[in-house]
Amino acid sequence: MSQSTMKQVIKPEGRHRIEIEEVPVPEPGSGEIRIKAMRSLISRGSELGGRYRREHAVSPDVMGYSMAGTVDALGEGIDHLEIGDRVVALAPHAQYVVRPARLVFPWDQTVVMPMPADLSFDSAPFYPLTAGAVTWVEVEDIRPQDTVVVLGQGLVGNLILQVIKANGVGKVVAVDALENRCALAAEFGADTVINAREEDPVRAVKRLTNGLGADIVVYAVGGPAGPAAFEQGLDMLSLGGLIHLIGLYEDQPLSLSSEKIQGRKLLGGYFRTRAGARQSRRAMELLASGAIRTDRMTTHRFPWHKAADAFSLLHQRPGDALGVLLDWQD
Repeated sequence: MSQSTMKQVIKPEGRHRIEIEEVPVPEPGSGEIRIKAMRSLISRGSELGGRYRREHAVSPDVMGYSMAGTVDALGEGIDHLEIGDRVVALAPHAQYVVRPARLVFPWDQTVVMPMPADLSFDSAPFYPLTAGAVTWVEVEDIRPQDTVVVLGQGLVGNLILQVIKANGVGKVVAVDALENRCALAAEFGADTVINAREEDPVRAVKRLTNGLGADIVVYAVGGPAGPAAFEQGLDMLSLGGLIHLIGLYEDQPLSLSSEKIQGRKLLGGYFRTRAGARQSRRAMELLASGAIRTDRMTTHRFPWHKAADAFSLLHQRPGDALGVLLDWQD
């Protein structure tokens, strides 16, 4: 690669297509920094459900969710970062990215965060999803006596489980239909793990709660399995309980019975649109302390030029893969 060009991941027209494209290295403008990538994380839900499995082409700007690297160029007006600083950013899969160095309003979203000295490049790309999990858990307002069911133990559901356990409030029930995800949920401290392929999760939750149902149900499934899981979530929810919708990309409406939602609450997504500065700091603290077990969540690493293989693995073998990193070091 010449100094003036770089490689980035693209998704052209056609389902299941991932390619590498060579483009000019971007230059930072005022208030921006350029980051040289070390690792990037594939977010299975949004990048497969919202990109990889779609027929249409996708902008390279949204091909990717988070990356960690080093600052290699500064635009005007940057006085809190220096060249060589280690950072994590909301960014696509590319060798170089340019990002705003401060919060983006009106969302109050931290796009770039400095990395603590003891946080590795392998762990840092989990920061944006962890910040999301911190925000989701916060708006659920979990009480010590609450039973919280997390439907789905992919990256998002698993991070929500870990944040709840780190907060030390509530009893967590993890539900998934994949054996490897159930095993990780148990390892990460779920009070109860339900394998939905082996037992009816509604009956299991009702049994655990003496017939009352869960105080909070977190819907973190989405995709083709989403509608059935959402229906189960409603059926296991207690009177006065909250069902929190986080999963996406079902490609069909979710069935919401007016009878089932009576006397219960439904919350969509963040409530606030994005994770704010306070939640971002909390997420970084959890990652740096080891409370979020990124070492166990990371199942595969691929060199950047094998990005197509990484996406194919996540699509074809969900029972084997969870956190998949792309390595951008030559």
